[in-house]
Parts: sequence; structure tokens; C-alpha cells
Amino acid sequence: MAQTRVALVTGGGKGLGEAIAIALRAEGHKLVLLGRDEIALNRVAKETGALPIVCDVTDAAALDKAVDRAENEAGPIDILVHNAGIALSAPLARTTDDELDRILDVNLRSAFRLARRLVPRMAERRWGRVVNVSSVAGITGLSYGSAYSASKHALIGLTRSIALEFATRGVTANAVCPAFCDTDMAAQAIDAMVDKAKRTPEEARASLEGLNPQRRIIPPAHVGHIVAMLTSEAASSVNGQAIPIDGGMVMK
Repeated sequence: MAQTRVALVTGGGKGLGEAIAIALRAEGHKLVLLGRDEIALNRVAKETGALPIVCDVTDAAALDKAVDRAENEAGPIDILVHNAGIALSAPLARTTDDELDRILDVNLRSAFRLARRLVPRMAERRWGRVVNVSSVAGITGLSYGSAYSASKHALIGLTRSIALEFATRGVTANAVCPAFCDTDMAAQAIDAMVDKAKRTPEEARASLEGLNPQRRIIPPAHVGHIVAMLTSEAASSVNGQAIPIDGGMVMK
């Protein structure tokens, strides 16, 4: 088994965060999970042996305190997985400044703040892994999702900049870019189609599945597996990549 590392996962209480936590624990890593839902965090923590810390990642002061606690109780952070994210479906003309700021705060600024604090310390220890959870929307764009897509494009840019800056100091940074996964976000998209497009739940789900050439919604465990791979010693030459997990969607 690989050397035990300390991994911090944001948005770790459900969906992709839970799947990533399970995959990292299977590799023997020690986990710290950040999220807003205490009940969900505690459930995943019980399953994985993680340290759960309730934290709104958009609150810079709270985030600093959470990292302080993580380092005090679990040790120096070797692996940073920024998974916390929110989405908004709205026409460009009706997307407000407040909505844009909220999406950037969760999807981008919190990732930047965590990287700014943790990555230089990884570099001092000559080992580190950063994995940011972007989206296929960060590669291709998304109709009626300009703010979300912009945040995910920016997250890839941040990832690649970290990858270049720290390439000679033992740190890698990569992004994973899933299509619709079987999480609350996909469920919300289905509910929106039912409400606005007057489709049945079955029709709405089939519509999402149809975006994927494999005709399915991605299981979260598939994303967790790729994240765990990127944190391994064997992936030390994989750096600055934005890896689609989409069944071939971006090739269409």
C-alpha cells in the first residue's frame, strides 16, 4: 500500500466528496473533510475514519481556522482536493452580480485561498498533490450556465498555473472534469426540467443521460477512483491536466 498521506477534501459530506473520501481512504490516506452539513460530514467521517470539520469555505476566516484545526489534529496536509461547488442555471441576462459572486466564492476563491496557504508548504516538504473538481463545462462551456462555466474554466486555469509554478518542487496539480454525475446536482437539474420543461422525471433523466455517448449519468465512484489515482506516486508525471470523466462527451 502507498505511504499514508493527509488529505483534505472540501464538500466532503455527500456526492462526489463522499466518493472521493472513500477512494482516498481505500488507498490508506488519513482524511479531513470540510463541509457545511454536519450530519452528512459525520456520516462520511464515521464510514472513513475522517476528521469532520464544519466550515463554510467562502468564509475566509473560518477556512483559516478549519485548516489550523486540520493541521493540529491530523498533521500537515499533503493532498488537497477542492470539491466544494455550486451551480446555477439561468440566462446570461438574468444572472445577477450576487449570483456570480456566490458561484465564484465557492467554486474558485476558496480553492485559491486553500492552495495559497497549503501548496507552498507542500513544496517545502517536496511532495504534494492538488486535485480540483472542475466540470466538462470548464472545458466546453454551458448554455444557461455562464457563471458556473466561467468559474470552472477559471479553476482549470488556477490548476495549470499551480502545476507550472511548483513543477520542480514535488507538487502536482490536476483537475477532473466530470459530466453529470449521480449526485444532488443532477437531481436538481432533473427537478428543474420537470418544473420548467414539463417533462416527466424519467424523460428528464433520459435527457441528461443522452448527453453522454455512453448514455448514462456518471457514478460518483468513477470520479473518486480518478482522483485517488492522481494522488498516487505513480501519477507524479501527470501535471496540469484537465481530465474529462464524461464517457466521451467532449469528443462529440
